[in-house]
Amino acid sequence: MTMDRFQLLRILEAILFSSADPVSEKVLKKRLPEGSDVDVLLQELKSFYSNRGVHLVSVGKKAWAFRTAPDLSDHLRIDTEVKRRLSRAAIETISIIAYHQPITRAEIEEVRGVATSRGTLDILLQAEWIRPRGRRRVPGRPVTWGTTEQFLDQFGIERIEDLPGIEELKAAGLLDSRPGLMSLGQISDGSDNTANESYEKDEDDIAQN
Repeated sequence: MTMDRFQLLRILEAILFSSADPVSEKVLKKRLPEGSDVDVLLQELKSFYSNRGVHLVSVGKKAWAFRTAPDLSDHLRIDTEVKRRLSRAAIETISIIAYHQPITRAEIEEVRGVATSRGTLDILLQAEWIRPRGRRRVPGRPVTWGTTEQFLDQFGIERIEDLPGIEELKAAGLLDSRPGLMSLGQISDGSDNTANESYEKDEDDIAQN
């Protein structure tokens, strides 16, 4: 019994659709009834799918596969969450900001004892853990930084005042013994002139340093 053309196209379509990899014309000829004009059938199927969401395309040397239409690529983008470990510099920086906010980059460097790279602040900005808090009313009007609600949510803290104190950090073995970082636990009570120096809350014109 001779198979009609429509049924041959259905078989060809099913073979290509069910294959995770491109299928060679040689394999297609073996799987279709003897005497089937595979070349003509492929072109007909290709034409049928030319204006649809998937296209039949030639891949490599005489192999065929269904691929999504190129003009739909923006609608098929998949966002994946990539987990990355924070560097020591990023951990120290976010800790200093949390305890001494609002704080400038120069003040962060003074506490850490080393320069803070632009990349470290960029990582924390990307994570939405910090944001600009205004500018100091000092020469150069440096940007000050503070934590965000996302930071509190990430670490299960309701208020910034709920951060552990120096004695709790020491007891947990989480406080670095380096002299500069000992100040991480010194939460300002309002008398710390450095942490509470007046600053302009002018976020609209802040340019990140």
